[in-house]
Amino acid sequence: MKYILILTFTLLLNACAIFGEPTEFDDTKGLPAERIYQMGAEKMIDKDYPKAIEYFNKLESRFPHGRYATQAQLETAYAHYKNQDPVLAVAAADRFIKLHPNHPNVDYAYYLKGLAIFTERGILEKATKQQISDRDPRSLRDSFMAFKDLVTRYPKSRYAKDASQRMVYLANSLAESELYIARYYMKRQAYLAAVNRTKYVLENYPQTPSVEEALVIQISAYGLLGLDDLKNDTMRVLQKNYPDSAMFAKTTPTDDRVWWKFWESLY
Repeated sequence: MKYILILTFTLLLNACAIFGEPTEFDDTKGLPAERIYQMGAEKMIDKDYPKAIEYFNKLESRFPHGRYATQAQLETAYAHYKNQDPVLAVAAADRFIKLHPNHPNVDYAYYLKGLAIFTERGILEKATKQQISDRDPRSLRDSFMAFKDLVTRYPKSRYAKDASQRMVYLANSLAESELYIARYYMKRQAYLAAVNRTKYVLENYPQTPSVEEALVIQISAYGLLGLDDLKNDTMRVLQKNYPDSAMFAKTTPTDDRVWWKFWESLY
């Protein structure tokens, strides 16, 4: 009996070696596209996003054509977004836009793309504890452009209003990012470079709160460069648009955090 058990065990080991490891059970085998989609949707409700993505991928692989496969592609982008994987979310949204440029829900793909990049920015801020304007603004621009594409292409989209509000925030952040660099150049006495940064703010973000400080920095830089005509012209622009600017105050605040106080010593 002992030898029979040993022989049986040996045969089982040999069988594993020949046929390989047992395959994982596939609970979608033989199911129609609609049912696999339902299984993915159920996992989305359960917030089991990795499993939902798995179901949607299987659906698209087996049934690459048809409305369920198309919807699965869009759901995959959303699942990646909810799973806090913005890179894959953007890639999936871009893929959907490329494959289905005329789909009735393509506006959502644009919105989701902008949202994913926007959220990625927030994750970086929390991880580094840095202000949004202190870092590389590339992702800010990417998010802004995704929302801009949505608002421009689909102005009546249900997502256009929220996208527009986010664009305002992003524009303010991008302008502040330019000022952050302009301040750095001023401290390094690279006055012409500072002027170029402030010009970019004035030309591209004229509706942002950063315009006033951009003008103040520009006035300071022109003064230090000895370009009095440009300095005086910019001063007139500042006075016309911001007559109550702190630059024209008769008394000087003592608070070191006042943003324009750094430049007052130049006059």
